[in-house]
Amino acid sequence: MANKRTISWNAAMRDLRNDRMRRAGVREERLRATAGLRSSSTLSSWRGRSGRRYIVGVHPLNEAELLEVTDAVILAVKRDRTGNGIVVDAAMAASDPSEQTRMRWLAKVQGLGATELHIHRLAATEDDRRAIFEDLRENETQDS
Repeated sequence: MANKRTISWNAAMRDLRNDRMRRAGVREERLRATAGLRSSSTLSSWRGRSGRRYIVGVHPLNEAELLEVTDAVILAVKRDRTGNGIVVDAAMAASDPSEQTRMRWLAKVQGLGATELHIHRLAATEDDRRAIFEDLRENETQDS
């Protein structure tokens, strides 16, 4: 007689979801499709806490880049010693940017060690941007 363990499909799927949630955390996942390209550092992706993936453009952390962004989710990112991206802070860019608010946010994230802006522009509505913002932030953040 063979010892066979029977597992219900529902239990297996629940365990898989729970395992994914335990591993879940906001993390950068480099795009494999751009690995061999010369300009591959201009695109990347982030995996949210939900497991959804978001494509972002990578930009230098400077005033000009930040002030021209509208209708997007912005991640301030720093790199660790191995080159992995770490989200320092996140913000939502409205259609009418407040220069003063953005400059305060820029100073804050620079003080926290951010060196890059990762900008997700593919969300069509304010509600979509809010959902993405909530999915990609891990700690206290603000709107801009």
